[in-house]
Amino acid sequence: MKKLFFFLLTILIGIHLFAYGSILFYRAFYPHKTIFMQWRMWQTKSQAALQYQPIPYHSIPDRFKRAVIASEDARFAQHDGFDWEGIQAALRKNERKGTIKAGGSTISQQLAKNLLLTPHRNFLRKGEETVITSILESTTHKDRILDLYLNVIEWGDGIYGVESAAQYYFHHSANHLSNQEAARLASMINRPTFYQTHPQSKALRHKQNIIQRRMKKATLPD
Repeated sequence: MKKLFFFLLTILIGIHLFAYGSILFYRAFYPHKTIFMQWRMWQTKSQAALQYQPIPYHSIPDRFKRAVIASEDARFAQHDGFDWEGIQAALRKNERKGTIKAGGSTISQQLAKNLLLTPHRNFLRKGEETVITSILESTTHKDRILDLYLNVIEWGDGIYGVESAAQYYFHHSANHLSNQEAARLASMINRPTFYQTHPQSKALRHKQNIIQRRMKKATLPD
């Protein structure tokens, strides 16, 4: 029993050391490919080529950064990786609906999942996400967290990062995104592959309009 305990403890420590080392690396470099990207390409057995072109933070227009913050994490600049108010609001919403409709995950938590985890949902994976998020927030500046997030998240089948998304949907670089286009991409984040194939969705247009109204008030990290 002791051997099993120490074996599992060694694995756990090894995983966390790997996560810590990876995050330190990502402070200076973009990932070649994230674990989430690899898992999604395998899961969907997609024939689409991987479209992933990281671009520097300063090349991403502030209007797009604000649109994503307005969409995904309004208190991103203020919280420590976990938006407790947002989590409580999500729990209340889920209780009213009688099902899980809202999650309350922050940009930092979503980045932790995208960089080093798969989409599987269980208590162990949620615990790993919490640890990785804490490491991210304690070692990495907020603007770098947002930078990595915007460059690795999914926007459709094989489409990752804002540059690839802008090229795919609007046929121009991300630094030329208009307010409307920025809000459009931000509104797709929670269901990228669905909205890729359902571009006329009323829910997508509704969310886009809400984001466009809110994005001017979104706070960027210092």
